[in-house]
Amino acid sequence: MSAKLAMTALGMILLIPLLIAAAVQAAAISVALGGTSSQPSPTALADILGDYLTLYRHAATVCPGLDWTILAAIGKLETDHGRARLPGVHTGANVAGAGGPMQFLQPTFATTVARHPLPPGGANPPSRYNPHDAIYDAAYYLCDNGARDGRDLHAAIFAYNHADSYVRKVLDQAKLYAATIDTTGDCNTISAVTPVAFTAINYACGQRGLPYVWGGNGPADGGFDCSGLTTAAYRAAGLTLPRTADTQYRAGPRVPDGQPLLPGDLVFYGNPHTTIHHVGLYLGRGLMIDAPDFGQVVKTQPYLYPGADYAGATRPTDRHP
Repeated sequence: MSAKLAMTALGMILLIPLLIAAAVQAAAISVALGGTSSQPSPTALADILGDYLTLYRHAATVCPGLDWTILAAIGKLETDHGRARLPGVHTGANVAGAGGPMQFLQPTFATTVARHPLPPGGANPPSRYNPHDAIYDAAYYLCDNGARDGRDLHAAIFAYNHADSYVRKVLDQAKLYAATIDTTGDCNTISAVTPVAFTAINYACGQRGLPYVWGGNGPADGGFDCSGLTTAAYRAAGLTLPRTADTQYRAGPRVPDGQPLLPGDLVFYGNPHTTIHHVGLYLGRGLMIDAPDFGQVVKTQPYLYPGADYAGATRPTDRHP
């Protein structure tokens, strides 16, 4: 994160229109993305390595109002998501003293870690070269500088790199990474965090209209039951799940209560202490795809439907990278 050179009063006057334009753009994106996390666009899925995409999306949740696309855009501009082979990306530092995939100055990184202890999953002690640590640290740093609740996203990005051109580049890149979601309920328009989850969703979406069949494992049986659908969907993605809703729930790993659901999560219904009787595949935007019951077909519907005895969710992609 380089410091901007001191500017003359005349230079500041000339930059005022640019500052206003960048601030307006940041505010517009903050409103558009705030509240709920955007889904990855095809550009994001093609450009961002799966581990990095997952980290950006998880890390953004520590800062209410910060969309993961801002973190991803910074990661893209700084080091191409860790792929750059420049000095300071994997070891050492660049000419400005910055290092790691998110290009932190060591004092800035250490100060933010001291203020916000990082969640498990990174290096011990935390390292600016570790993607997990660097991306979470960036989320906290942006949050401390204006990103919380979308208060001043422009100021947050400007604090990261004191250049208005940098702010505009981050916002433009973030827009490329955010999918435009069709709100009609067509699950084929919904992107997922990882290729595995995307494949599972794509398979399940292709089964819409097939009838519910108790014990059904697919078209050869004339249809699916609820866990038959989720089992087949993840099998298509190369993952093996237990066969029943109850055993899938207990296989985990659980999504902690209060943590945002991600497309590809399995959502369950029943009593966690006795029996789980139903499962669906979460699509995002409050929707799931499932094989509901006798007399119905595989379809999309709200995962918190009327009368739902929602028990919680699991994230199979965390157990099977």
